[in-house]
Amino acid sequence: MTTWWSDPRLAQCRRIFLREVLLDANIGIHAFEKAGAQRLAISVDLFVPLALSTPHHDRISEVVDYDFVRTAIRHRIERGHINLQETLVDDLARELLAHPAVTAVRVSSEKPDVYADVEAVGVEVFRFKEAAK
Repeated sequence: MTTWWSDPRLAQCRRIFLREVLLDANIGIHAFEKAGAQRLAISVDLFVPLALSTPHHDRISEVVDYDFVRTAIRHRIERGHINLQETLVDDLARELLAHPAVTAVRVSSEKPDVYADVEAVGVEVFRFKEAAK
């Protein structure tokens, strides 16, 4: 079985990641979740071909600047209440894949305060950019 981390399409890619972007978000379907924001942790892996992410002059313009990932996350959260974590990770994956250099993306969302006896509940999605038709 091929997993995302062993997929041959990623062999010549650099992985850029943001681990556990912590923020308060209005997310959830239950009444108590709609009453206010709750803690959320979002992690992202971007896969960028080495040809598009190997600097030759040590300049940020030669690579994918991960500030845009953090900005995309914050803008999506600021747009308002989200019912499902699945919706959130799908929206973020779609936006991040729109970057011309990004080949694939993995996005996860975790809510750490849902159950007292569970560290976190969450979802994850992995997507490749669709080939141009």
